[in-house]
Amino acid sequence: MATTEQSVHGISDRYVDDYAAVDPVAATMLGVAGYDDQLTDYSPTGHAARAALATRALAELAGTEPADAGERVAKAVFTERVGLDAEIHDAGLDVASLNVIASPVQDLRMVFDLMPTETPEQWANVAARLRKVPEALAGIRASLLTASDAGRVSALRQIGKVAEQCDTWAGLGDAPGFFGGLVGAAGDVGGALSNDLRAGARAAEEAFAEFAGFLRAELAPKAPAKDAVGEDVYKLWSRYFIGASLDLREAYEWGWQEFSRIEAEMRSVANRIRPGATVAEAADVLDADPRYRVHGRPQFQAWMQALSDDALQSLRGKHFDIPDRLMALECRIAPPGGGVGAYYTGPSEDFSRPGRMWWSLPADKDEFTTWREVSTVYHEGVPGHHLQIATAVNQAGRLNKYQRLMTFISAHGEGWALYAERLMQELGYLSDDGNLLGMLSEQLFRAARVVVDLGMHLELQIPAGTGFHEGSRWTPDLGLEFMLTRTITDQAHVRDEIDRYLGWPGQAPAYKLGERLWLSARDDARQRLGDSFDIKEFHTRALEMGGMGLDTLREQLAQFE
Repeated sequence: MATTEQSVHGISDRYVDDYAAVDPVAATMLGVAGYDDQLTDYSPTGHAARAALATRALAELAGTEPADAGERVAKAVFTERVGLDAEIHDAGLDVASLNVIASPVQDLRMVFDLMPTETPEQWANVAARLRKVPEALAGIRASLLTASDAGRVSALRQIGKVAEQCDTWAGLGDAPGFFGGLVGAAGDVGGALSNDLRAGARAAEEAFAEFAGFLRAELAPKAPAKDAVGEDVYKLWSRYFIGASLDLREAYEWGWQEFSRIEAEMRSVANRIRPGATVAEAADVLDADPRYRVHGRPQFQAWMQALSDDALQSLRGKHFDIPDRLMALECRIAPPGGGVGAYYTGPSEDFSRPGRMWWSLPADKDEFTTWREVSTVYHEGVPGHHLQIATAVNQAGRLNKYQRLMTFISAHGEGWALYAERLMQELGYLSDDGNLLGMLSEQLFRAARVVVDLGMHLELQIPAGTGFHEGSRWTPDLGLEFMLTRTITDQAHVRDEIDRYLGWPGQAPAYKLGERLWLSARDDARQRLGDSFDIKEFHTRALEMGGMGLDTLREQLAQFE
């Protein structure tokens, strides 16, 4: 890919380099080398610096004419994404960011999971970063207080839950603190460095403990008890997570239709598992079946690694073109303190750090039922997030650095991963009724997210014919009751999910809405091309385009031929 400094690709590449310098935590997460000894300035000054960088890049790009079709797409992707970053800053939402899953507090803890720790030099970076944790938390505190002065404070629920997370990482609960455990794995790195690591870990844990106290004592009294963010804020976040202006009422109605469709399909599968059984009863049958049970965390980690490895090997060359660099996918158990569930972190730019699938588990859980998790391995790994994200990272000859490293849009990425689960059913990988019910359970759960997320934040009315508090308006309590009684998802996971939706408005519906577009685009291409349609080629072309919002994706997939 030929670029000049003032081309669309050149401006985009330079933006990533400049952004890494003003957000070292993001640099590590993106796999950009050179910043592992630094932490991000999360103060209002730091947020303003990143916003100024976005504004300058947008202005520079606006005056640049794309050289070819690839640059036209790249310009559209950059303008839409970075433009939304600027809008979010102008609305004061970045400075106010605090929730249980994806805010600066979690990033500050999670970045240490992604740091290399194989050499003394790498451990020295960890020590340097640990020393800066108190300053980074002070910056977050300053931003949250600035936002509170402007009337923007996260709901009380989010503040309380984040304070609990900080307690866990600080070692204030039954388990040791995260940072002490981190540096305990350093081994023999020399006396001075060992001392630096231990001192840094103590300072980081003390800072997180103090931050939890600040949340409870200073920020909580200013926080609204109401969780719903309302339509204006929701629309902005929805555009950010979807990459399109969503018809919120249409999406809510479609969510109900999709939920009912999947619910009926699950009843049919449950009847095959045990004639006459309800879905919940079929789930009990599967939970009691030794074929689907794994005892112990190491055994569960080994199980998901084996399943992931098998998917990589069996899909390669037959259903997908998977380069050698993508064949490394690590499955890990996440450190305690975060929400329950699975997530993926992408490879570094040079693939020295592989893609990783993480499973965040309740602290007291030591027995696992695999029928619920098979499709999640496909979602987070292959053909889901790993194949999608790592493929984009690997497109240095076709995509600019911004497209490869910084363009993850929930509806595109999570929509693909949910599509990947369904695709594995089509390819015969979920022929076992237990594993199929697990996949459908995840599909039902994601359809419920559309209904509950929109319902709670917009306080919509529950329609007639749904069999659930018809005519009432959604509240968090009704959202929790719905997820507990109308899905078969683990109860601890459900409770975490409600907190997640309320703190991350607009993200949860992106899974199903994104999947809807992927399915629609594939069906449209198949109908247009008839016998010449090649699904392997469709997938290859689609993944090599990298991430983009749904509006841009719809335009690009409509051109497949």
